[in-house]
Amino acid sequence: MVHKSPEINLSIALVTRNRPESLDRCLKSLRSQNIQPFEVVVSDDSDPELAPKTEAVAKYWNCRYIIGPRHGLYANRNYTALACQGTHIRTMDDDHVLPDGHMEQCMVAVRSDPKSIWTSGEIGFINGEYCGISPTASQLYPSGVAGEVTDVDDNWAIADGATIYPREVFDRGHRMVEWFPFGSSYLEFGAYLYYHGFRSRCVLGALIKHYADETTVKRQDNINVIESQLYASLCFNLFFKPNPALAVRYSFASLRYSNFNQDLLWKLPKIIAKVKKRWQKN
Repeated sequence: MVHKSPEINLSIALVTRNRPESLDRCLKSLRSQNIQPFEVVVSDDSDPELAPKTEAVAKYWNCRYIIGPRHGLYANRNYTALACQGTHIRTMDDDHVLPDGHMEQCMVAVRSDPKSIWTSGEIGFINGEYCGISPTASQLYPSGVAGEVTDVDDNWAIADGATIYPREVFDRGHRMVEWFPFGSSYLEFGAYLYYHGFRSRCVLGALIKHYADETTVKRQDNINVIESQLYASLCFNLFFKPNPALAVRYSFASLRYSNFNQDLLWKLPKIIAKVKKRWQKN
């Protein structure tokens, strides 16, 4: 008996906010691909004055436009994924551009292993200037920051805006945490999913072009970033790969890096409680 491979319908879950021109460039590159997705869902967190222009761009490129929840990036990622109808869900950001053949590379990978999570690397630009290449996505390290994968076919890497998830991830109730506006919480999601039986694999050679601006660099010392790193580090060291000594070491390092920010000190017990609530419930 011949067993047919299951049909793959890839949804694009694209989040955007206040960048209609960048969104237009992004969607142009997507619609130029030789293989097109099953659907493109654009979830818009824009301010009211820019929402109509953003909607017009999305509809010009034949996308389904929805109003986002306006509760931050990761809330919008969850919201958009749940609005998708495909068997697989590909995240995408409005400041990304897909090189020719990118979608074909990704679809070949997904068809070879539909149960895994697939990630892409990126070519980085800041204010239009080339800043380097990351050949693969990164995975969470004990310190709470991104690090290199050691096995491209078995890791917990997440490319925040360039990851393909089996729909089962969201059907089983897994979500990105929505407590931080940016930072390491997306890396925690990769470890969390690996902990729950989903492995990540890298689509080697498949890169996206990421056109960031200088605010991306400047926010690295923001207290929200430090808090999210502390949270991710505690998840890693208390549950993912338990090591209490490292949990203490990196907690102190985060506090020191924040210059012992009083707000962060007061939040530490609450952060630990959030970690336990998320990782202990299953």
